[in-house]
Amino acid sequence: MKLKISTYLFSLYFLFNLCYTQTIGSTLYATGFKKPLFICPHPTIENVMYVVEQGGLIWKIKNQKKSKKPFLNLKKKVHTPINPYDERGLLGLAIPSNFEQNHHLYVNYVDKEHSTVISRINTYTKHEEILIQFNQPYSNHNGGMMTFGPEGYLYISVGDGGSAGDPENNAQNINNLFGSILRIDVNVGKGYLIPPSNPFVNTENAKDEIWAYGLRNPWRFSFDNHTGSLLVGDVGQEKVEEVDIITKGQNYGWPIMEGTLCYSTSSNCGNSSLTSPVIEYSADQGCSVIGGYVYRGTSLPELNESYIYGDYCSGKIWQVNVGDVLRGIPRPKLLVDSDLYITSFAQDLQGNLYVLSQNTGIYRLVLAD
Repeated sequence: MKLKISTYLFSLYFLFNLCYTQTIGSTLYATGFKKPLFICPHPTIENVMYVVEQGGLIWKIKNQKKSKKPFLNLKKKVHTPINPYDERGLLGLAIPSNFEQNHHLYVNYVDKEHSTVISRINTYTKHEEILIQFNQPYSNHNGGMMTFGPEGYLYISVGDGGSAGDPENNAQNINNLFGSILRIDVNVGKGYLIPPSNPFVNTENAKDEIWAYGLRNPWRFSFDNHTGSLLVGDVGQEKVEEVDIITKGQNYGWPIMEGTLCYSTSSNCGNSSLTSPVIEYSADQGCSVIGGYVYRGTSLPELNESYIYGDYCSGKIWQVNVGDVLRGIPRPKLLVDSDLYITSFAQDLQGNLYVLSQNTGIYRLVLAD
């Protein structure tokens, strides 16, 4: 994720670059946030969402109205970004389906000692239990996404540790957690368990938590509720942005490959054991892919069964039929060419899609008048 600052305020209308007679528009859903990075809908209550700010605050939105006070304040724990290019801070939030019963949620942040922290917080007692903690060597490529998978396990993204070109070759080293998607079982009273089906359980010199590896900065990902596919937007170095379908134990190639291009001079470049992206685009289309969601709602039939994703730097948003992606014949189409600094997408209980812009707030995609 590459952060920029903008002072512009946009009222956006989205236009199809397709042959449809109807157009897609947007309506401003909520605003008034400082460096918002993520939206997390309530898992069981309609019209309630939570917005994560990089500086350490989480705000509750109910019926499009922002709460007067933060829902959760972690500013004393969370690293304060020192410049627009500092990617550390509060980066992710996951809320389990039983949240109303146990008041637990999960956060992913870089603390003031520059360590990634994955923790469980009881919002009633304010007690925090740290589950995973490890030092970040640089100020970028922290990953930060978390969500619950269809089997109830918590999936977590971790970047390669930063700098440029993965100088420590972290993403190819399964003896650390960098450059990977983690999968853990938090459905326990304390700590967490390793799912026995994780690919590197009982493997020497490997972390049991790793589900897949060889990623650079998997900033945002989601599960398709229909197929169960895990789609990740992995931010590229300088030539290629990519979307991957993550499967158990696979190596996605970084830093040997950047997308389908050779990045290093390693003899393993092009090795058939490396898993290629399902979608990629060049740097002239953007510089920081934002993974989105598969639309399966009812209000926007033009988007049905489409994976919607975008780019932070260019503001472009694309749609691609998820069936074509799974068959290996993706045909992305430009849906929007906006001026938004997109940091995340979101999907609510009804399947409605939202776009979070760093400079203006939250937009909901709707049919234009």
